[in-house]
Amino acid sequence: MQPFADSGPVETPDVSGAYPRLSQAQIDLLSRVGTIRGSAAGEVLTREGDLDGDFFVVLQGTVVVVEGLLDVQGNQAAQLGPGTHILEVHGPGRFLGELGLVEGQPSFVSSVSAEASKVLQISGEDLRRVVLTDAAVGETILRAYLQRRILLIGTGAGIRIVGSRFSRDTLRLLEFSASNRLPHRLVDLENDGQAQAILDRVGIPAGDLPAVVLNASQVLRNPSNADLALATGLRAVKEHSTTYDLMVIGAGPAGLAAAVYAASDGLSVVLKEGGGLGGQAGTSPRIENFLGFPAGISGGELTERAILQARKFGVHINVACGARTIALTDGGFRAEFNGSGPASSRAALLATGVHYRRLPIAGLESLEGNSVFYAATVHEARLCGSQPVTVVGGGNSAGQAALFLAGTGAAVRLVVRGTDLRADMSRYLADRIEEQSAITVLLGATIVGVSGSGALEQVVVDLRATGEQHTFDSRYLFIFIGAVPHTEWLQGTLALDDKGFILTGADLGEFPPEFSHLGRRRLPLETSVPGMFAVGDVRHGSVKRVTAAAGEGSTAVAMIHEHLRLLRFGPSSDAEPLASDRTSATTA
Repeated sequence: MQPFADSGPVETPDVSGAYPRLSQAQIDLLSRVGTIRGSAAGEVLTREGDLDGDFFVVLQGTVVVVEGLLDVQGNQAAQLGPGTHILEVHGPGRFLGELGLVEGQPSFVSSVSAEASKVLQISGEDLRRVVLTDAAVGETILRAYLQRRILLIGTGAGIRIVGSRFSRDTLRLLEFSASNRLPHRLVDLENDGQAQAILDRVGIPAGDLPAVVLNASQVLRNPSNADLALATGLRAVKEHSTTYDLMVIGAGPAGLAAAVYAASDGLSVVLKEGGGLGGQAGTSPRIENFLGFPAGISGGELTERAILQARKFGVHINVACGARTIALTDGGFRAEFNGSGPASSRAALLATGVHYRRLPIAGLESLEGNSVFYAATVHEARLCGSQPVTVVGGGNSAGQAALFLAGTGAAVRLVVRGTDLRADMSRYLADRIEEQSAITVLLGATIVGVSGSGALEQVVVDLRATGEQHTFDSRYLFIFIGAVPHTEWLQGTLALDDKGFILTGADLGEFPPEFSHLGRRRLPLETSVPGMFAVGDVRHGSVKRVTAAAGEGSTAVAMIHEHLRLLRFGPSSDAEPLASDRTSATTA
């Protein structure tokens, strides 16, 4: 290993709670499930791209966390090449790893002993058990890991997506990585000097781009979202070989809550998501009115905590598999998906949420993905930098996006169709927007035109109060103007309202005669198809709030138990809900 300066590397300060030092009592507790051993200078403790890594506590010496480690064989000492970057330095009492270690994802960075050291080594499986069951040390590790994931994403560490920023496939991979909070960065062919060096090193011709570089020896050539999900640990299974008690389609707050509560009750559950875990809520920079979090909580952290709970109770999570069809067959359900095999279940819950409407403006579609967006995540903020951006919309999503982008240095113009900022936006958000000097609010205004060569350069705004139109410089445009339900795939399958939202419960009346054998009335969150339930934003009449969606998801589980009990024992039975008789789902 290349030597450090005589004084050695300086330990990374803990300014955000990401690098706490464990107490001796916490170390003693962890020692019960681990092994204390020596580590030679240059030993690679964890390597980028490796699955099922171990957890380490530094007891003596110094360990560095790096990215871009050169590939070495066997037990050879690590080699720090010109593309290797030191991200963190840790001394005694500090622990290594980040969120991927407890979520079953590959390591996004490498850890190397900078000198002869002593470490406490614990298997990833034992660590996950400690984090999920022992509050004395588990919460300390989890809080640090959540913060480390944010830091990794913010610094652009992690997987490298090599391609052109104008390529649809490159933009697809960037969007998928951002929506699932994967640490990543774009190595842009057009303006990144490292692009060709990386291609030469891994032997990828330009015709195979975009490529995803996981580590020095693992490269995916223009992968599908499903392939990337499998490589990064976002999918528990590829095929389903048995019938689950419950299939949840959609992994926003409603779907995650239903999966957690159902699995904790002993049901076998599969959770299927076509895009990003957490849905739109997962991209929210800050949810400030979620019960129990007086300082607010990011949508990403809320999602990651829910995912850990779901996995704790045995939920099988599949990402990048959009639903195509679902049908009632022989008393159960069978669904077909893009990007994965079919799945079968005794009950189904639809929590597919909504997606944002598009502005009817000529030329807008050609700019989507490279300068026109429908979510404001760290990825988009990194693209914006300090350039002028425009946010369109008058609801909470638009307000949160404007504040987030302004907070990262962008000059934001918020275009609101209505004349009162507080008409559709929470008062606390409106107050903060008016206090933020980097945000200019245009009320009674609409976007009527865009222009730019290959990327957005200007927007044309119509000010209805004066009848004037003004052209503003804007390098990026963020649109939050209402939502359309994700139900196009359900046309003809169940009853929808005139806007496409799913009808449930009292909006449908009683079951038709062909379902009289069920011996019960339609349950409040049940759709027109018995045993198929709908919750969250996709349901007609639901309250479009994160807390309401999570509440509906958990409430639906009691109804699902009732359906399964009657399905198993018949309408005259007083037996307990199905749990002891469940079929345990297995992976293929």
